[in-house]
Amino acid sequence: MDAWTLHWLEASGSLGEIRGDVIDEFDVAYQAISRLLPPPRLDVLIQRLPGETIAEMGLVGRAYRSSMFSMTLDPDNPNFSSSLRNGTLQRQVIHEVHHCLRMAGPGYGWTLGEALVSEGLAGQFVRQLLDSEPEPWEQALTAAELACSPVDLRALEATYYDHNEWFFGTGARPRWLGYTLGYRMVGHWLAATGEVDAATWINVPAKDIIASAVEAGIVLLEP
Repeated sequence: MDAWTLHWLEASGSLGEIRGDVIDEFDVAYQAISRLLPPPRLDVLIQRLPGETIAEMGLVGRAYRSSMFSMTLDPDNPNFSSSLRNGTLQRQVIHEVHHCLRMAGPGYGWTLGEALVSEGLAGQFVRQLLDSEPEPWEQALTAAELACSPVDLRALEATYYDHNEWFFGTGARPRWLGYTLGYRMVGHWLAATGEVDAATWINVPAKDIIASAVEAGIVLLEP
């Protein structure tokens, strides 16, 4: 992992007992990315914060900028052990690396639509590299359930939107709606586009994917 520097933040708890396993999972992710493009130079903050992760996994990633992301781990979470051994951690690493790559290009985005595209691209990027199934948050709602609450283009163009409500269900919207919708939007675009090269995986304009979603009826032109 020549391009990645792992920084172990252990003031809030030691990670010594799992350090080797974590490094192995990062290495698998690094090699998977290497098969498509040169991994970017990154600083990765690894920390232990009990109760501060996605409960279903015992870990959570966050991209801060094009050159840095964090991976927060909770070894005391009952789901963490399986996440360390069933590929969950390596998939989350690849997801966050895609965010960093996109931040170095067009950016994560400021509108709801751009955020949906960035999350959908990161999820589909993982699937492309590892031939993995969608994560629980990428299939949290069925196509029929999404159709019952259609999203219109005006909403996607909004810069003032509640990110936590759309993606984490903190308000009236279903939990993980944004992740599921974004994954589906990008999936349709991929199916319509065909084979995608490395540069397109990173730099495709959000408007192209949104236009494809409108054409498919996933996004409505009018409210």
